[in-house]
Amino acid sequence: MKWKKLGLIFCPDNNADWMLSHAANPTAQYLGDNIHRIFFSTRDNKNRSCVSFVDIDLQNPKKILTNSFREVLTPEKLGTFDDSGCSIGCIVEVGGRNYLYYLGWNLGVTVPWRNSIGLAVSEENTPIFNRFGLAPIMDRNQIDPFSLSYPWVLFDKDNKWQMWYGSNLNWGEKQNDMAHVIKYAESTDGIIWDRKGIVAIDFKSDDEYAISRPCVIRDGDLYKMWYSYRGDKYRIGYAESNDGIDWTRMDEKVGITVSKDGWDSEMIEYAHVFDYNGDRYMLYNGNGYGKTGFGLAILEQD
Repeated sequence: MKWKKLGLIFCPDNNADWMLSHAANPTAQYLGDNIHRIFFSTRDNKNRSCVSFVDIDLQNPKKILTNSFREVLTPEKLGTFDDSGCSIGCIVEVGGRNYLYYLGWNLGVTVPWRNSIGLAVSEENTPIFNRFGLAPIMDRNQIDPFSLSYPWVLFDKDNKWQMWYGSNLNWGEKQNDMAHVIKYAESTDGIIWDRKGIVAIDFKSDDEYAISRPCVIRDGDLYKMWYSYRGDKYRIGYAESNDGIDWTRMDEKVGITVSKDGWDSEMIEYAHVFDYNGDRYMLYNGNGYGKTGFGLAILEQD
């Protein structure tokens, strides 16, 4: 693989009191006629994350067609699992509905955070999402006792739901003690998930301590995953699987890395790979975990 970078697409800059900075975890949804809605997580004047979007034409992606300048999903009432923020994981379209799986933030005292996975649903292509409930659909349990993070979900024609999600294996005195990996779960309805503690993407070296934000697609019978892995700075990694459970890391084949200078010169992370009109695209973040906005790349043809 070799990706051609098309440049920075959007970066918030004090657009509103709830969109002061960041456009993290960009996630594309096709609307028609080349138009894609790019959902992302932004931050407000209290540094809490919420979900918003911009619309772009892939023929001229740097021209923002519509900016909602309003929140799609906001922090909930005090004491809920997402009262400190909500960050998008993925959107799944099933039966005329859009299922938005997201990370709910709770700030901690003894540890930096305790996160869970939530769900919000919209009808058709409307950007109005309603929470499934005030409680998360996936929370800490015996399988995941510490914290959960960004989910990626696929639904197939046999009514099988598959999820890849982040899970802390540990907490410690330092940030790099947390040992954050990607695990696997299954469901028959997209709401109640069967977790067996299966680690899908594990560490490859002693320098790594966080692997996050999976993005999974299927090319025929082959599963392909892009994810972020971190030692000193985030990079985008790549893996393949025949069943979505047992994966082989092939980071050397990912075909994209940091630029020599500019908005993505220090790190790249949080990729979303999608296909349109015979081409494969990648949305991704650069420096500052989305603080410098999101960019777009296209896979070069052989």
